[in-house]
Amino acid sequence: MKTSLSVSILVILMFSFAVGQPQAGLPETPAGKHVEAYLKAFNSPDQGLMRSFFQERTARSSLADAPVEQRLSRFSQMKQRLESLQLKRVVSSTSRSVTILATAKSGATVQLNFEFEPQLPYGLLGIRVEDLGEPVEEGFFGGRKENDAELVGATQSFLDSLTRADEFSGVVLIAKRGKELFKKAYGFADRDRNVPNRTDTKFNLGSINKRFTKTAIHQLAAQGKLGLNDPIKKFLPDYPNKEAAEKVTIQHLLSMQSGIGDFFGDRYMAAPKESIRSINDYLPLFADKQLEFEPGTSNRYSNGGYIVLGAIIEKVSGTDYYSFVRENIFKPMGMSNTDAYEKDKEVPNRAKGYTRDGENQSWRTNYGTLPARGSSAGGGYSTSDDLLRFINALETGIIPAPDTEQGLGIAGGAPGMNAALEWEPRPGYVIAVLSNLDPPAAERVARQIRAWLPR
Repeated sequence: MKTSLSVSILVILMFSFAVGQPQAGLPETPAGKHVEAYLKAFNSPDQGLMRSFFQERTARSSLADAPVEQRLSRFSQMKQRLESLQLKRVVSSTSRSVTILATAKSGATVQLNFEFEPQLPYGLLGIRVEDLGEPVEEGFFGGRKENDAELVGATQSFLDSLTRADEFSGVVLIAKRGKELFKKAYGFADRDRNVPNRTDTKFNLGSINKRFTKTAIHQLAAQGKLGLNDPIKKFLPDYPNKEAAEKVTIQHLLSMQSGIGDFFGDRYMAAPKESIRSINDYLPLFADKQLEFEPGTSNRYSNGGYIVLGAIIEKVSGTDYYSFVRENIFKPMGMSNTDAYEKDKEVPNRAKGYTRDGENQSWRTNYGTLPARGSSAGGGYSTSDDLLRFINALETGIIPAPDTEQGLGIAGGAPGMNAALEWEPRPGYVIAVLSNLDPPAAERVARQIRAWLPR
């Protein structure tokens, strides 16, 4: 699943985030002025300034998907967590996007990517936010480790510190060339009943499930049952948006270049969550909406696109999406604890998700925000061991992975869930972090461990 702002949009982590030549200050462009206004509103004690920002500087099409009140709610959560943002540097800027690094009041570094309309007035389309973590205390945690023993020791100390501060709950696994170096559970799977997390507890993966959908598509392509350049209409002739059906290809959907938007928005907010239980249940939430851009001309994160991929998998395979990935990916890989479990069914050893209450910052369950069942875009469950099995299958070539030559870095997050999975093929390290707390609980840990990996 993917959301925005404070819930750390289900993001694909890259091993290097900087693109282009960093700049010291914001560019003197319409996009740069929008970012300047956002930072001013963010740091103002007057929330009315942020309301005005969203009303006046957001693209009309984007406001239709996420109205001002919804944006203010997300901003409020982010404000409580970060308090203030001071520009550190501009990573990259074009007329369509600006990426900056900023420092929060706590000292943590935050990356914000602003995306804008392709024409005047270049209204805001969306903001992606990624917490890059607090500065490491050199005297305590240190820098890159000399060997695996030091890596494990630093990880243990770091996680003990976060758990004491109630900033982490979940499971962390570090492996090297298929063998575990470290695996430990922290916190509670059920806080009300004091049920602790275990190393085999099942956690919500958020958007990490997109990787399974991508794998399924490549399996079907290898079997000659579809082509990556095939348009949607070849498989879904009744797709509500005829323009999308004709222009959008499977490759566009895979690479987030389709122009199809998100299913999170007013319709999702209004829908009874218990009624969203199949791939077809997700389509009415977005499929009839206009394309956000001409397919292939831009890149924008799209949960909706991966729902369409799920529908195509069902059409081509003749079975439902959940059964297909279970029979063709999970079972062959020995991933017996991975599936899109329904939220209202009893599932042994499944962690409940906990999100901070906006008013008093106490933990409350995220049950009411969840659909009845996850989808091809995210929301399934897995364990750290099963994720390691999946990476081992990628590494050995058992399953197709044409885009993993340089490794893999993926994450998923929404209220009450955060997961990160990273694989560096050359040294052979795998990092799997699963958490049942708000982002960046897992991503923060994965990022720090990655920074410590011996070379």
